[in-house]
Amino acid sequence: MTTIDLTHPVADGMPVYPGDPPVTFRGHAIYQIDGYRVTGLSFGSHTGTHIDAPSHTEEHGNTLDDFPISTFSFEAMRIDCRHLGARDRIRLAEVPTATAVADVDMLVFHTGWDTHWGTDAYLDHPYLDVAVAEWCADHNLHVGIDAFSPDPTPSPNEAAGEPTDSPAHHALLGHDCLIVENLCNLSRVLDRFHLDAFPLSLADADGAPVRAVARFD
Repeated sequence: MTTIDLTHPVADGMPVYPGDPPVTFRGHAIYQIDGYRVTGLSFGSHTGTHIDAPSHTEEHGNTLDDFPISTFSFEAMRIDCRHLGARDRIRLAEVPTATAVADVDMLVFHTGWDTHWGTDAYLDHPYLDVAVAEWCADHNLHVGIDAFSPDPTPSPNEAAGEPTDSPAHHALLGHDCLIVENLCNLSRVLDRFHLDAFPLSLADADGAPVRAVARFD
């Protein structure tokens, strides 16, 4: 069994979605004074590699603790979208047939954009056309992506006509299809793999960081 970590480490000053709380680490106790070490952490619920709950965008949506823990263990199919460029739409032509996804419960869109992590270019990732998100919701498929969002992220490079109201989020989360964002290392997994993305156990959570781990034979 091969195991691959698909998680960006949570680190002081790491990239966050525009407008989200910054990530800060603060030394609370140090060896030289206290004889032990404790670090104070401050970050948002959608920090780093994380999972979105329906309550993230849906007023009356479920929170993460409304789902059984088994929900966060997925049979995933990787969709290779690395041929797409900055701020390109991922269209229905990229999506397999319904028959091909009959034995999976998540589509993971591999844009290759994790190579831009920590740079301004990371804002300009490809994103899902709303028709793709609706197709996934119609087939009860959760979604993962190696980018900030399945919707376009605000950027100085955004173009006229891009959606600004998070339609992919609404299409998916409105049907209890979860979203895992900011994955990495997808070039190291097979097209079919098992993804564990267990969130921090936060009460009433609209989202939470995960340790995303791929496993395959």
